[in-house]
Amino acid sequence: MLDWIYRFDLSVFNAVFQLHSPVLNFFMKTITYLGEDGLFWIILAVVLCLFRKTRRFGVFLAGALLIEVLFNELVLKSIFERPRPFNYQPWQDAGLYVFPEIVPRPSSFSFPSGHTASSFAAATVLFCANKKWGTPALVLAALIGFSRVYCGVHYCTDVLAGMLVGIVVGIAAYFLIRALFRLLKQKKPGITKYFDGI
Repeated sequence: MLDWIYRFDLSVFNAVFQLHSPVLNFFMKTITYLGEDGLFWIILAVVLCLFRKTRRFGVFLAGALLIEVLFNELVLKSIFERPRPFNYQPWQDAGLYVFPEIVPRPSSFSFPSGHTASSFAAATVLFCANKKWGTPALVLAALIGFSRVYCGVHYCTDVLAGMLVGIVVGIAAYFLIRALFRLLKQKKPGITKYFDGI
């Protein structure tokens, strides 16, 4: 089973690496940095929280990102401990993989992709709250996920798993936060007046 997965991942790398060009390398490097440590989504959450009309989106975003970090980065990566493609010894010994050096080599484990998981968690919770905002966010999340394979720092299966984790986390965060705020409205209605639409 694992051999089949690695063969699939290698075939995807071979196909994606055919697309490499200086222009696309620059574009994908820029896109992948948007997902670095969830920074783009964190900044977006903070900005949205500054304004009452968009504060609910910021709260949903922050909640989804927090759950993703706890579940994906601290739990799943520690369980699977999958080496990065450039550290996978059988490929190195057989000369099957050459790191493209578009971005620096991450030192963390590979599975699931944190960039992808955080991006899809953020985009999914936004989509649940508002489809108009969520649709472009999902497109950006998909680009960030693809950029991780393009830049050679994640296997395709890492990205697919990260996408699944992110979607599940985003949906869970949306319903959990909405339920918490409904409970707060009953217990402390004065607090929730600062959050429209939750």
